[in-house]
Amino acid sequence: MTSKIERTQTGLRIEKRLLKVLKATAEHLDMTLGDLVEGIALHSFENKPPFSPETIEKIKQLKSVYDLDLCAQDSHTFKEDEE
Repeated sequence: MTSKIERTQTGLRIEKRLLKVLKATAEHLDMTLGDLVEGIALHSFENKPPFSPETIEKIKQLKSVYDLDLCAQDSHTFKEDEE
């Protein structure tokens, strides 16, 4: 069964290295960034892991490539540089 949905454009701001890892993960999975983010959100709303163990390994590699050293706990302490 296919669910009919309506999408909207967003001006989402996101940490630069995190975005690079998300884009590379979407490319690895042959999907759009929007589809990846939707899947992550829907899985997390049901307390389900969004990625297979193989994809988690790929994400670890991508985090290393893009120097992403943040973890879930860090999201509670983000502070943006004031320019």
